[in-house]
Amino acid sequence: MKVLNLRCANHHSFEGWFASEDDFSDQNGRSAIECPLCADRVISRMPSAPRLNLHTSRGSAEPAATKPDAPGPGKATQTEMQTTMPADLQAAWLQTVRHLMANTDDVGHRFAEEARRMHYGEEPQRGIRGQASPDEREALREEGIETMSIPMPTAIKGSVQ
Repeated sequence: MKVLNLRCANHHSFEGWFASEDDFSDQNGRSAIECPLCADRVISRMPSAPRLNLHTSRGSAEPAATKPDAPGPGKATQTEMQTTMPADLQAAWLQTVRHLMANTDDVGHRFAEEARRMHYGEEPQRGIRGQASPDEREALREEGIETMSIPMPTAIKGSVQ
């Protein structure tokens, strides 16, 4: 099993698990790999290194706390912040999507119709999600019905992992 670090054209980083290098190449060549955040199918492999567990007794490495440029306890360096922030944002986005899916009803292509019924008191208020065309969203906005577009990759539309 190969675990590869991948990135889409929108710079979202994620892992992909493949049977082999050839399996990754085949799937990527067929655009079968999709970014879990934006559904982009232009995927590139990022460099990765194997994890090496080196003992400190091999060298006379200076402790990080005595280096002048080392951050204090609980503080991250600029490089650490740049590498953790996208992952933190991705995790927050996935948590938000999970919450949205767990607490709303999927009304599919009937979204505009259901939103109008609730707005005009024909149905009780509840959280809904679904699809609406740009024209339908504009018509809802003109009627004073607020909506929010959230791109949902096809991988998320099934079960959220």
